[in-house]
Amino acid sequence: MRNYILGATLLISTLGGVQAQDTLKLDFRQAVDIALSKNLDFQIQSNQMEVLKRQKQSALASHFPSANLSTSFQQQRGQQFQQIEGEIVVTNVTNEIVSSGVNLNMPVFNFGRRLLDTQSSKLSYLAGEKGLERAAQQVVFEVSRRYLQVLLDGELYRIAKENLDNQKQQLEQITGFVDAGLRTLSDQYNQESEVARLESVAVRAQVQLETDLWNLSEYLMLEPTVVPELDSVDPLATTVTFDGLSVNELYELAMDSRSDLDQQEMLVESAQKSVKAMKAMYYPRIGAFYNYNTFFTSLDDRTLREQLLKIYPQQVLGLNLQIPIFNNLQTKLEVGRRKVAYQNQILQKESLDRKIYQEVKLAYINYQAAVRNEKNTQVQVLAAEEALLAVRERFRLGLSNFVDLSTANQQLVAAQADQAQAIYTLYFQEVLMKHALGTLTVEY
Repeated sequence: MRNYILGATLLISTLGGVQAQDTLKLDFRQAVDIALSKNLDFQIQSNQMEVLKRQKQSALASHFPSANLSTSFQQQRGQQFQQIEGEIVVTNVTNEIVSSGVNLNMPVFNFGRRLLDTQSSKLSYLAGEKGLERAAQQVVFEVSRRYLQVLLDGELYRIAKENLDNQKQQLEQITGFVDAGLRTLSDQYNQESEVARLESVAVRAQVQLETDLWNLSEYLMLEPTVVPELDSVDPLATTVTFDGLSVNELYELAMDSRSDLDQQEMLVESAQKSVKAMKAMYYPRIGAFYNYNTFFTSLDDRTLREQLLKIYPQQVLGLNLQIPIFNNLQTKLEVGRRKVAYQNQILQKESLDRKIYQEVKLAYINYQAAVRNEKNTQVQVLAAEEALLAVRERFRLGLSNFVDLSTANQQLVAAQADQAQAIYTLYFQEVLMKHALGTLTVEY
């Protein structure tokens, strides 16, 4: 036991030295900001939003004509055929040719495919925004869980140290009683054993505190030598209560607030429009086109500007009609794929509906249990304090033994630890409830 205490004490001393050297003071908002800037899943979704944005812009741009500008230069050497005064003259010359052209193409009618593609891409982008919002809520939730756990560990460590100090003072009193002949030497030995045990408890509490601090640091992706020092929160300052609300009422609130549900509904609608857009490929399509072409040849003595702009320009304006007959079943294959994607989105939405109800119900049950538990621990602490005062007085008068005193003290410490656990659990259950309802923000 002594070796364990010594080793743990050395470990804590080492960690404490690192903390003193590389301490980063954080409040909850700062911790969330760091997590949002470094969390892998959130950053991946943020990057994906750029792709969705480009897709939406591309779909909008499809309503405008596509334009291409082309130019080429070529040199022909050898026999060249020219028509001069009604005769074909063959000469061996070098002919330099410059060709230029502008081509415009625009779909005129394609059974609403452009409109459906635009609506589908817009819905996908909005769904991405909702997904990013839910991802941010998930980060807030994860930071909350780790942040509050560290604060709870600190409170439990404080209770353990306070109890250790009290028992050391109790040891001094018992030693004085033994010296005065009022208590037996066995009481002194028992108290020394109790102090040694509580030293181990305090060490374990500090190790747990350092471990959870490291877990929070890892989630925030801090430098290995940086240990956060957290601002405290008041777990008793609860601003939201869910008393008086039924599970069904909370479920309805979640259905209106959950951004991931909005995301899934948009994805279902987007997939449906994507199927309709692909089915438009079964029908004829009408497109308009405009071509402007011109060229320059070195066989013509006129200037480059005159040939390109006056002599050889050609303009073509027209419509084209495409009637699908057979394209190796490629359209049918793509329609089938999009139908499957649409059906899968429906299944995911149904699954999410069930998941939301289960999450809300479970969070509600745990919240109600946390409220009752917090009230019970208040009574537990008050009763344990009164019991310890009575036993201490009886022990001082010699009417009670060491076992009764030790038991009463252990019950008080356990009650204090249970109360701290209950208070922070209730506080966290409110965070969990808001997460389940989809209303969790940084200022929870």
